[in-house]
Amino acid sequence: MDLSPFETDNSVSCRLSSQIPDVCRTEDCCLGIDEAGRGPVLGPMVYGICFCPVSKKQELKESKVADSKTLSEAERENLFQKLDEAKSYLGWALQILSPNTISTSMLQRTKYNLNALSHDTAIGLIQYALDSGVQLTEVFVDTVGPAEKYEEKLSKLFPGIKVTVRPKADSLFPIVSAASICAKVARDRVVKGWNFAEDLGEVDADYGSGYPNDPKTKAWLLKYLDPVFGFPQFVRFSWSTAQTLIDNKGVTVHWDDDDEDGEKAAQRQNNRSMLAYFGASAGGNDQNPTHRFFTERRLKSLDTL
Repeated sequence: MDLSPFETDNSVSCRLSSQIPDVCRTEDCCLGIDEAGRGPVLGPMVYGICFCPVSKKQELKESKVADSKTLSEAERENLFQKLDEAKSYLGWALQILSPNTISTSMLQRTKYNLNALSHDTAIGLIQYALDSGVQLTEVFVDTVGPAEKYEEKLSKLFPGIKVTVRPKADSLFPIVSAASICAKVARDRVVKGWNFAEDLGEVDADYGSGYPNDPKTKAWLLKYLDPVFGFPQFVRFSWSTAQTLIDNKGVTVHWDDDDEDGEKAAQRQNNRSMLAYFGASAGGNDQNPTHRFFTERRLKSLDTL
C-alpha cells in the first residue's frame, strides 16, 4: 500500500486503489464497504471497499478475515498482506479523508454532517468500482445512521444492484470484513507516519487512542494548542473536545470589520485586535517559527476568500 500520494499533502483527501482484477470485469461481483477512524479527534477517517467475484465468496471466508476491531495490529497487517496478494481475483480502494477535510466540511455554512460525508464517500467508492468496469451485483455496507433508510438510498442510486445495509456488517459479511481491514491498516499507517507540516520540533507521539475521552489524548491536544492559531492539521478542530479547549485556553480575538476601527473596538471589549498578532506588537511571537507558520497559512487562506 503506497501512501505517498496522501503523505505528499495530508491536508486534503486522497484515493488509493489496487489494480482491478480482470476477472472482476467479466464475472458478477460483490463489494463490501466499511470505515476506520470515525470517532477519534486525531487523524483521518478512512473508507475502504473490497470486491471480488461472487464465486470467490467461500474462498474469502476461508481466509479468516474478521472485523478489524477484533484483531491485533499484527493480525490485521498479516491479513491485509494476504488480501493484497490475492490480486488475481480481489481488489480494493480507499478514500482517506484528512482531518482538515472532515472539519472544514462539518463547519461550512451549509450543514454537512459526518453522516452525510460518510454516505457521499461510500457512494463515491461504489461509483469508482463501477466506472472501473467491476461487474457489481451485490453491495454490503456497514450502516451509518438508520440501516433501512441508507439501504433505500443506495438502492435508488444503484438500481440493478442488490444492496444490503446492516449494523456490524463487518462481523457478518467477509467482504465487509476485508474492507474493514484495508481501511484500518491504512489509517494506522497514516497516523504512525504523520508528517506534521507545522514547525513543532520533535512531536510527542504519546497521544493515547486518539479518542476524545482519553486523558492522554486530551493532554496531547492541550500541549499542542496554539492559543491564537489553534491546532495542527492532525486534529479535527470541529470536534467538541477541540472546540472546548480553544474556548477555554485560546485568546479572545476581535475580528476587524469595515464598520468600525478594529483596534479601538477591541480595546473597548478588553480584547486584542487580530492584527496585533501579525506584527511586533504580538510580543515577539513573530519570531517564533510555529507562529510564523500558522500566520503564513492563515494569510494564504484569507487570500483565497
